[in-house]
Amino acid sequence: MKNKIIALALCALLLSGLFAACSTPGNTNTTTRPDVKEKELSVVATVFPAYDWARQIIGENEDHVALTLLLDKGTDLHNYQPTVEDIYKISTCDLFIYVGGESDKWVPDALEQATNKDMRVVCLLDALGSAAKEEEALEGMEAEEEEEEDGPAYDEHVWLSLRNARILCGSVCEALKAADPAFADSYQAKLERYDASLAELDEKYAAAIEAAPRKTLLFADRFPFRYLADDYGLSCYAAFSGCSAETEASFETVNFLVNKVDELELPYILVLEGGNTRLAETIVENSAAGNAGILTINSLQSVTAKGVEEGVTYLGVMESNLEVLKTVLN
Repeated sequence: MKNKIIALALCALLLSGLFAACSTPGNTNTTTRPDVKEKELSVVATVFPAYDWARQIIGENEDHVALTLLLDKGTDLHNYQPTVEDIYKISTCDLFIYVGGESDKWVPDALEQATNKDMRVVCLLDALGSAAKEEEALEGMEAEEEEEEDGPAYDEHVWLSLRNARILCGSVCEALKAADPAFADSYQAKLERYDASLAELDEKYAAAIEAAPRKTLLFADRFPFRYLADDYGLSCYAAFSGCSAETEASFETVNFLVNKVDELELPYILVLEGGNTRLAETIVENSAAGNAGILTINSLQSVTAKGVEEGVTYLGVMESNLEVLKTVLN
């Protein structure tokens, strides 16, 4: 059914473009992509990290490439539903980059309708291969309703590991070179410079966390940071899983987290960007000391087009997150 809906939506948009073109004197191109018609290459990414990786690798060739971020209104990946316009952009692009987890179940249907049969596709989870991790429930975490699944569910937040980012940027670069061989050397050079920056920041994370007296994080929120925690040997507790739609924690979950704050004498607890701090405040108020600080860490799931215009970058956010972790762990 979903496949038929996407097919009908795409057909409707294509027909609407055709009629609009026919009604314009002198316009004979019925399949032009209005947003990219002056560009030679079109790249579409669903999430901001992949968009920014592509942007860094494209570099000064940006006038040659039309780069589109689909989730540009701060919509969380788990709540995103593609519009007809989004499907059209995907259908006609030269390179499509997406995550590939449970939240992207709509993608195969959209790709089946693609009008550009030479399109190249990068699925981030597939590109990670054996480094992709299955979702897991942390001790004390709010239980999720079990759903029937075709196979294992993988943690989608692959971008929150700098080590993953290095692998994934390599895959994005290879796809760009294959789609646009005339600029292959330029893309490769940009990748090598960007990879050095990712490696440098990874070393800063490792050194800072190794030197920190604490090795535990507590999230009064969802937990999308498993990849980062595993990279540096951090222990974590959280109210909800990374992909949870829950917003209300049970008494048992709250009590468990309060006890952890007391047991470990945690000076800070974490919430995600744009999140509600009410749960965090409840945990602090009910802890023995009652004075833990609440800090925000950015999961890079809600970057908007305005943020992009204001200069938000993947590396910039990850550098800011490191400063937060230094405070929490020291």
